[in-house]
Formats: sequence, C-alpha cells, structure tokens
Amino acid sequence: MAQLLDERDLGVLTSVMSLFVSLVSNNAEAYWNCLPKCVRILERMARNQDIPQEYTYYGIPSPWLQVKTMRALQYFPTIEDPSARRALFEVLQRILMGTDVVKNVNKNNASHAVLFEALALVMHLDAEKEMMSQCVALLGKFIAVREPNIRYLGLENMSRMLLVTDVQDIIKRHQAQIITSLKDPDISIRRRALDLLYGMCDVTNAKEIVEELLQYLNTAEFAMREELALKAAILAEKFAPDLSWYVDVILQLIDKAGDFVSDDIWYRVVQFVTNNEDLQPYAAAKAREYLDKPALHETMVKVSAYLLGEYGHLLARRPGCSPKELFTIINDRLPTVSTSTVAILLSTYAKILMHTQPPDAGLQQQILAIFKKHESYIDVEIQQRAVEYFELSKKGAALADVLAEMPKFPERESALLKKAEDAEVDTAEQSAIKLRSQQHTSNALVVADHPPVNGPAPAANHLTLVKIPSQNIAEESHVSYEETTVEAPKENGAPVEVESKVENITETNIQSKVEPPTSHPVSQADLLADLLGPLAIEGPPAAVEQNPVQGLEANQSPVGDLALATLEDQSNSVQPIVNVEEKFHVLCMKDSGVLYEDPHIQIGLKAEWRAHHGRLILFLGNKNTSPLVSMRALILPPSHFKVELSSVPDTIPPRAQVQIPLEVTNLRASRDVAVLDFSYKHGTVLVNAKLRLPIVLHKFLLPTTLTPEDFFPQWKTWNVQPLKIQEVVKGVKPLPLPEMANLLMSLHLAVTPGLDTNPNNMVACATFYSETNRTTLCLVRVETDPQDRTQLRLTVASGDQYLTFELKEFIKEHLIDIPITHAAPPPAPQQPQLPPAAAAGAPGTYNDPGAILAGLL
Repeated sequence: MAQLLDERDLGVLTSVMSLFVSLVSNNAEAYWNCLPKCVRILERMARNQDIPQEYTYYGIPSPWLQVKTMRALQYFPTIEDPSARRALFEVLQRILMGTDVVKNVNKNNASHAVLFEALALVMHLDAEKEMMSQCVALLGKFIAVREPNIRYLGLENMSRMLLVTDVQDIIKRHQAQIITSLKDPDISIRRRALDLLYGMCDVTNAKEIVEELLQYLNTAEFAMREELALKAAILAEKFAPDLSWYVDVILQLIDKAGDFVSDDIWYRVVQFVTNNEDLQPYAAAKAREYLDKPALHETMVKVSAYLLGEYGHLLARRPGCSPKELFTIINDRLPTVSTSTVAILLSTYAKILMHTQPPDAGLQQQILAIFKKHESYIDVEIQQRAVEYFELSKKGAALADVLAEMPKFPERESALLKKAEDAEVDTAEQSAIKLRSQQHTSNALVVADHPPVNGPAPAANHLTLVKIPSQNIAEESHVSYEETTVEAPKENGAPVEVESKVENITETNIQSKVEPPTSHPVSQADLLADLLGPLAIEGPPAAVEQNPVQGLEANQSPVGDLALATLEDQSNSVQPIVNVEEKFHVLCMKDSGVLYEDPHIQIGLKAEWRAHHGRLILFLGNKNTSPLVSMRALILPPSHFKVELSSVPDTIPPRAQVQIPLEVTNLRASRDVAVLDFSYKHGTVLVNAKLRLPIVLHKFLLPTTLTPEDFFPQWKTWNVQPLKIQEVVKGVKPLPLPEMANLLMSLHLAVTPGLDTNPNNMVACATFYSETNRTTLCLVRVETDPQDRTQLRLTVASGDQYLTFELKEFIKEHLIDIPITHAAPPPAPQQPQLPPAAAAGAPGTYNDPGAILAGLL
C-alpha cells in the first residue's frame, strides 16, 4: 500500500485511495508508515503540482482525491511528526483561505466538498484555536448566504464544531444569524438551526435562546412544535438562572403549545416545586394567574390544580385566593376536562378541604356533593378516589395526617434528556444530538475486532454502561446480575468495582445527598472599612486554629498538588515510561493528552466540561502484537462526585484501542480527585497502577466579569468569616504581576482590572457550578507586596463557606513553590478579632494601618 501511494497517475491514485480508506477504517495501526505519504498527496493537490487538466474540475485539482485523502487521515488518532503536522496544517489553511461562495453551482459543490472534509479533519486533529476561529468565521459566512443548501451545510457543520473545546464562545458571535434561520422557509434549515441553538446554549445565553424559542412557538408548524417544546424545557431546566424563571418558562410553554407538551414536562416542574420550599408560593401564585384565562389547555388545568391543591393554602391572605375562591375557579373547569384530569381535580378538592381552617361548612357541602356524585362514575380510578375522599372527610383532624403535603422527590436524572435523544427528526443521522454521540466514538481509533477462527468474538468486547454512585447514598441500589457481582459502595468510601462481564444491571433511586452548610448571620461591616480592605480575621497560616467543620473532609498528609488521595507506591516490574505526575499536571490545564504509558499500554484522555457536568473518554491502547488480558478498572470516587463509568473489556486485541466513557457530576466544592485503579496482564506479568484523574476544582469554574456596581455590593454582603477568608501566603513563586494574572486566568478566574486602584493588587471573579447549589459566584483578591514578592495576602469570598475554603486552598497550592499539607477547614464564624501584630499596628506587615489606608478606594 505504501508503494501504491507513490503512484503519480491520478486515476490509479484515486482508486488506491478508495482501497486505503477501507483498510484504515478497520485497522489504522497497521498503516502508520502511509500517513506522511497522504500528507504529501494533499500538498501536491494544494500546490497544483503536476495535475493534468483532465483531473482539474472547475479549477480544483481532483476534489475526489482530496476528499478521500482527508477522510483517510481522520482514522488516525493524531499526527505526532511535527513536520508532517505542520505541512498538513498549511494545506488545510490554504483550503480554508481559498474557499468562498461563487455563482457556479458545480464549482460550489466541488469546493465545498473539499472544505467540509477539511473542517472535519481540523476538528479531529484538535487544531490551534486560531484555526478553529477561522473555521467558525467561514461557516458564519455560509449561514448568511441565500443558497439554502449552503446555509444547511453551514449550520450542520457548525453543530459539529460545538464538540471542540473552547469554540462555543466563538460560535455565540453568530447567535443572531442562527436565530434568524429559525424563520427560514426550508424546514430542514429550521431543524438544523434548532439543533445548533440547543447545542450552543449555556448559562450565559440560556435566557435569550429560550425566550426566542418561546416566541417561535407561536408561528412554528406542527411538525416542529413537539421537538421545540421539549428542547426549550430541557434548556430551561439545565441553565435556569433561578427556579422562578424556570417555572415561568414551563408554564408559558404549556400555555402556548399545550398539545405538544408531554406529561414528562409538567411532571418535572412539579418535582422542582415540591423539592424547593421557597418556590412553592411563587408557583402557586402563577398557577392562580393562568386559571383566570378564559381559554386554557387541559395540561395547564392539571398542573395548576395540582400546585394549588398542594400549596394554595400559602396564598390564603392574598385577594382572590381564599379556599372557596380557589375551589370555584378550579371547579369551573371540571365539566370540560377528560377523566385523567378529573382524578387530579378530586385530589385537589380533598386538599382544599383539608387546608380550610377554620372549616367552611358551605365549601364542605359543595365538595362532598361532588365526591358523592362521582361515587358511581364509570371510570374505576375516579370512582375509588371519590369514595375514599368522601370517607376520609369524616375523619376530622386526622384528615390532615392522611392528606399531608407530598414528600420531596428523590433527586434523579431528568427523563427529558432521554426523550430528546429519541425525538424523531427529519434526518436522524445528521441531527445535532446524534452527531454528538457519533463524534465521541469517531474521534479516535476504532476497536480492532479480531474474531477467533473457530467462533464469534467473546462477549467481553461489548462495552456495558455501569453507573457508579458516589459514597453518600440514601437508598440502596437493587442489582440483578449474572456471572459476576457489582459491589455496593462501603460506608468508608471503598470503591465500586467494575467487572468485565456484567450483563444486566438495574438501578433504582440512587441519590447522593449533601447537607448544606448552616447559614450564619452576617455581621454589620465597619463603616470605615474599605470594601476591598483587609478583614483582619486571620493572621499568618500558623496562627489559625485548625478545627474541622462538619461536611468537609480533611487530609493531613503532604501529597502532590491538587490531590488529597494518597496513592500507594507500586511494586510493579513494569514501570511507566512517562512522568505520570507531570502528565497529570498538564491535563489539569488541558482537556486532552496522554495520562499514562508503559511498554505495553498507553492511556489517553479527552474531556469536555459543561456547568457541573464533565464527560471524559479514556483511550486504552495496546502497543504490542499480543493481546492484553485480565483488564480490570475501578474508580475510587471522592464523596463530592457522582461517576458513571463504562465497563472495560476483558481483553484488548493486539495493536488496538478501546474507548471508555466516563461521566462526572460535581456535587460540591472539594480538592479531592478521583483515582483510576486499573490492572492487566501481559503474558504472565500482572501490572497494576493507580492514576489520579484530572477532574479538579477549576474545571467547574467559568470566568465571570463583573462591573463595580455588581461587584462591591456582593463583596460587602460576604464581609464575614467563613464566607470571606483571608490568609497571608508565604513561600510564593516570585512572579511578575502579568504572569500572576495569567496564572489566575489559567485557573478559570477572570482578572478584572480597575476594581482595585492599587496597581499591585488584582481582583478576579468566577462562577462555580455544582449540583448542590447550581451556580455560586466567587470573588478573589490578591494583594502583593512590591518589596517582597515571596508573600502575598489572598482573600476569597463566596456565598458558600465550603467553596470559599476549598477555593482559597486550591489557589494557594498554585501560588507556592512547594507542596503543602492540606489544612482542615476553618472553624465556625466568630466576631472578627485582630491578631496581636495587627492590634499593635506592627509596621512592615499587612496589618499596618498605613497599608490599610493606602488600599482604600
């Protein structure tokens, strides 16, 4: 094959390339020596060298050969040769720069075929951000042209670009044009625009996108309304800035597109309202408002009746919300609804009757008459409810116990996400959702499947998704299994073991509960204190009394940066050929690379992060010509993570690679890291290693820029320990201010100049994402001493004491030269007291009154 790729005749070479694409799609490992020759073929095409006229189509040198060659290169995981990679990127750059929209349709078709294959190769090779920006800019031109085919391809390929790290912000620049595409006459383009908006949505633009989708519901054709309503509901749930906005969106959705809103959507909003007490009066009040409308969809009647039955008593003092008025307005809908809704209304009447204190005889007679009337109803469900509610109403005070408020629902993954993936679209293969799942498996080597001569391949080669709950589990999971066992987590945090032949695993109601910290009253700030001034609540680190706070784990052993997990020394005869510690630190700052490598196996990692969720793919590659057997892997998850790991095949064939997806949900702030414990056999040698996974705190931070009007009120609100913690950090790397700013930005903190008038100080902000609190704002201030760069004062503030402490320690680890011992969390907040040095006004310290006055804004 290598000799055939040297062929000069383009007709023969095009046929050879067709064969080559088929071969590398099955086993790219065997054809590494052909990769440089493919790059040379593309160089020849790009420079138009020795290309006969009969192979030039509308001025484009053999577009078919270019497309096939770039398709073949996408089956190789990467190109490590610097010269080949540089030459290939020059070719791709030339294609990107030389492609534009022209009037000739045939030339457009040929040039765009080459361009879109080049875009796919750029994404596959994870090119530099500048080239990615260029690709997005080019696609932005395409979605604005008149030709519908080109607009369609532009939107589709922009959806593919969403999978690339750090490109989403660039795509957001074209948000207005993408929203305009929702009104395109072609329904295929409208579907692609909807998929793209769904994929690019995050907390920064969710409100705008969801509002646009709600407006579009008024004019959207019936073929799209169900998918549109489903995606709007999912986006509102995932990225709601506050839960009241989420309730508003869902109720608007039901009001505008009730026929296309499935029961799953209103079930979900009921779950949120039930689980959040602060939301209950607001949701009930909104439901009451909708019932005043003359025309109301039946789904709105259901959700309004349920909410008012459960929480209508919270509105009793509001005008028009007395129990009798609520009953009257709900009962007006009774003759117009179906039997399933009648059942809900009967339950609502029973709840209203129970909440009416003191009892209203007239209201009681009305409700009992309705129950009596339905005792002989033809539907058995309604008949049973009517009979039982009638008898229960005679219980008097005991009725309150029987019809008590519904308990909180267990936290579970939204059923809407699964429903969205199954939603029917016009071109299933090209829908954005299915593209995402396909791309995750096509970005690396395909598993080389070598079936044995005498029979089919073993079942172990099939990956089975196994959910691994975190350590805090309220309800035991019920597991049915065959041949092997999945162990339940132990109380002491023992790992869940994933065996290779799990065939059937069923889970019910696995949940992790994290108790929120006890809230403490905020003391009045000193009127003379600078908003950014020192709190003087903490002296040097040695002066702080270390007392653990409930809910925070402390680890006193000195370990490497970013990790609290202690890794045991390995006594393997097979040692890694890379610096594992260095690879871990590199991956803490990047989202793809090599995690581990020894003479037999290489483990790579690729990750993407969105809010408090992370998706990682582990690439396990067998470097040998003999198989690796007895593969086992398990995750040692810290308590603040929920982890889902796919099972590992028992055997990795020779020169093959398997992909192991790993889903992570961040429950709360912590510096603990998950550990991958894996082992395998090569021949008779058993190799075992424990690797820290680069799932660190700053992966869940989003840089946030605040104006002074937003920053200072928040800074002052948190002016009490432990919501705001200060520490004088010594042994700091003597970095110039620009390098220190770069360090903070690498930790996903947005440095905001101008908030502190002292040029030696820096202020940074970020938003932290966790399942417990959803979003939490974090504020950081670094005060440096120009006379002594080896020490500084670090102040961290947030609305959560756990987050404040963990973030302070996390930043400190990156500022000092030597690894530190992880300190215990701070004690419960007390009245701020100046340490002795500060009380005496000792000169030359951060507590020097002169230094404090100099920092006043």
